[in-house]
Amino acid sequence: MTKRRHIASPSAAFLLKVFLLIALGTLVFTAPCLAHVGSPDVYFQGQAGPYPITVTVRTPGVIPGIAVIEVRAADATVQQVHAVPLYILGPGSKFPPVPDLLTRSKDDPQFFSGSMWLMSSGSWQIQITADGPQGSGATSVPVTAAARGTLPMTKALAGLLVLLTILIVVALICIFGAARREGSLEPGQAPGPRNLRRARMVMAITAVVLALALAGGNLWWDQTASAHASRMIYAAPALQLSLLPNSTLQLHIGDNKWHSSRPDAVNTELIPDHGYLMHLFLIRTPGMDRFYHLHPRQTAGFDFVDDLPPLPAGHYQVFADIVRSSGFPDTMVSEIDLPDISGKPLAGDDSETIAPPLPNDTGKSSSSATLPDGDRMVWERDASPLVANRLLLLQYRLESPDGKPATDVEPFLGMAGHMEIVRSDRSVFAHIHPDGTASMAALSMAQQSLSLGKVSPAGPSGSDSSSMAMSMSGSMAMSAPVPGNSMPATVTFPYGFPKPGAYRLFVQMKHSGHIVTGVFDCDVQ
Repeated sequence: MTKRRHIASPSAAFLLKVFLLIALGTLVFTAPCLAHVGSPDVYFQGQAGPYPITVTVRTPGVIPGIAVIEVRAADATVQQVHAVPLYILGPGSKFPPVPDLLTRSKDDPQFFSGSMWLMSSGSWQIQITADGPQGSGATSVPVTAAARGTLPMTKALAGLLVLLTILIVVALICIFGAARREGSLEPGQAPGPRNLRRARMVMAITAVVLALALAGGNLWWDQTASAHASRMIYAAPALQLSLLPNSTLQLHIGDNKWHSSRPDAVNTELIPDHGYLMHLFLIRTPGMDRFYHLHPRQTAGFDFVDDLPPLPAGHYQVFADIVRSSGFPDTMVSEIDLPDISGKPLAGDDSETIAPPLPNDTGKSSSSATLPDGDRMVWERDASPLVANRLLLLQYRLESPDGKPATDVEPFLGMAGHMEIVRSDRSVFAHIHPDGTASMAALSMAQQSLSLGKVSPAGPSGSDSSSMAMSMSGSMAMSAPVPGNSMPATVTFPYGFPKPGAYRLFVQMKHSGHIVTGVFDCDVQ
């Protein structure tokens, strides 16, 4: 993951840089990646008691900063929606502020929106309560917050500061020169050649001193800002990869001071997500024609190994998902060149996909994928274009060769399906589920807090059990058996593409004991 630095102007005044340093603490923003790469917003679909809702959390541009909450109720009878932010764990999770009433849209009575502060970095949750004729129901959406850069200075402001700097420097040089030239003269007396020479000398010395002061101040600014940034600006841990002689991939998660300096809000220990401490994705580039979803095993601490399956030589982009014990997720990014590997056959929940190379025509899209066993996966979408930064419900249906919905669909890693979204330049990567973009581990922790009485999740009968069971559509409600099926043949993922461009989507489901992956290409405007 590349950390970007924004430098306003090398000639900005020292005093003005001091002002900027003071302001730096409030002028840090979340770059578009946390649990994912290049995908900052949070999307969720589930149940708030008896009411189906979809939620979008627009992560703030500054930390502390304001998150924008958007809730759409599928039930037109929902009358009010409240939201409150709090930490998932720690002291901040025990004393939530008074919930805010979201504003109901005049044009769309089923749409509610509002904003609220996220005061510091860490693993948060937005607890949402919906009220209607069936009573009150609640759910909780995990949200990660962390500063990832500094706000850029506009060209207009930079130009103004440069002009002010020049004005101040010239004024100081003139003032010192005038003081030496005329300070000892009687009123009305003209300065002589000696005074003029000394004045020019003083002006030259003043210019040198000011130049040294500005250069020293600039150096101090860069060092201080860098130290300040290392404490505040998030960067995912480094992922070190090496291939052992026995076709075993060795992985080491590097130290990360950003995490260790926040033991209460982030923690460093790893917890399982979908039953595994790490989800590893290998994508052969540039064609994205090979895709592997693997689950390395932990050897010690932050060291992992994986016995690679048979795979062809090539350059592989690597994404590794982990979750901290606070629910804070990391997606680590690396690359590796691999030779032809005979490897061990895939087993368990590991899977692979062979796909055609990315099309040269970036506007080309696909709506169906033929699977190796002859079945098909169909993307059920209309003809309208995909637009960036808009909540979309991406729906896929698994069907048999005769076009009928599959009747042998099984849970895959406890979910109805998984989707990996990759932009063609790999600047965006997201691993999402039918519940949304949050990790299952964080979502479980957030939902569990509802049962602790922080926000009443009671449905119409006053019991919170149904609300808890229905709040996680991908893992529980979606897993409920349906007549004639083990699971529904259709799965839906809530997501919003963060920026325009060409994307490749890997949609994973399981049926007849086999993991299948449909590959789809699309262009986002």
